[in-house]
Amino acid sequence: MKNEYLNIYNNLVKLTRNKNLYYCLKNDDTFSDRLIILLFHFGFFLKTYKNELSKNDAQNLFDFFIRQIELSIREIGYGDVSVNKKMKDYVNLFYSILENIETWTSLNFNKKKDVIGDLINLKEDSDLIVNYFDKFSVFLSKNSLKIFTKDIIDLKF
Repeated sequence: MKNEYLNIYNNLVKLTRNKNLYYCLKNDDTFSDRLIILLFHFGFFLKTYKNELSKNDAQNLFDFFIRQIELSIREIGYGDVSVNKKMKDYVNLFYSILENIETWTSLNFNKKKDVIGDLINLKEDSDLIVNYFDKFSVFLSKNSLKIFTKDIIDLKF
């Protein structure tokens, strides 16, 4: 199952590397911005597939995902104290993201933009990221979990 977790993680990272997502940022993109967008992807993923995963598998996937993020932070060069503080902040941020996207489909466009804009510095006229996550949510609902677990795939939606 660990290999499947790695494939899920790599597929979500691949989606996060979409350069078009970063045109809507006020400033140059940073590691933190990329991580927040990755957490949004993971949040939508968990929201969609929570019924297909057992509680144990969902917890193991979450733990694996958080461990990979921690390794990335360590590779940047942060020390143990900084890593622990940053991980606490990112986990709390992820829970906030999960809470906000739980009702994503019932939110109006401006509220969706506010949810994302509260976490990332967006340009005033940037609707791209909201449209992207709307399409991503639909894509997830139309595809099974297995599409993410097999290998790194070319996702287009």
